[in-house]
Amino acid sequence: MLLLFQFSMTITGADFQKVFANSNQIFVFLSRLLHPDFAYFPKLVAPLVKTLQMSFLGTFLGILMGIPISFLATTVVTGNVVISGIFRFVLSLVRTIPTLLLAALLVAILGIGEATGVLTIAIFTFGMVTQLMFQCIETIDFGPIEAHLAAGATRTQIAVWAIAPQVFSQFVGYACYAFEVNVRASTVLGYVGAGGIGVILNSSLALMSYGRVSIIILTILITVVLVDKLSEKVRGVL
Repeated sequence: MLLLFQFSMTITGADFQKVFANSNQIFVFLSRLLHPDFAYFPKLVAPLVKTLQMSFLGTFLGILMGIPISFLATTVVTGNVVISGIFRFVLSLVRTIPTLLLAALLVAILGIGEATGVLTIAIFTFGMVTQLMFQCIETIDFGPIEAHLAAGATRTQIAVWAIAPQVFSQFVGYACYAFEVNVRASTVLGYVGAGGIGVILNSSLALMSYGRVSIIILTILITVVLVDKLSEKVRGVL
């Protein structure tokens, strides 16, 4: 491990001595963050609400697109390896694009704003959740499917009546998980102009308004914790 670490440092040219030499600046920066500007919080409410709206709408659209594709990506429904393989290949392509890169590309195409953030989150959610959902479908009990086939049901009827009831609770769990991830991600999308509270965080850092940066980070942390707890409660009920 030490040899690999040394080799990696040599290849990348990483110099940790510079990091340690400037370590005093880290403490200076952290000390400035210890004085949050609470008077600035009322101005964060609207951007925070927009961030949550972006996350919810993007998650909803991504799942809405992902549900039918998740059924088409598994041979359990299509019965055709080629068709399912094509959809899985498309999903692989979507998942390989980093979220920030996707956001930057969409900002360049569509411009700055919350709509770009929603579309970024929707595409990211589509790639992530669809993968989880079609893998879930492939682990179901095949008994109900065989019973419906024996009764002459179509593949659409099988998907609706034999498969969907078995995977519904897992799908809701994946949706909650996606919303958690997207709330975190949406706070960063502002750095590339995709809207939300990240825009204010970026501008506050640029202006070195550390009191504002501190209250923004604190607001984001509390929001993420609350969303995680809410999602955990929902998944616990299921």
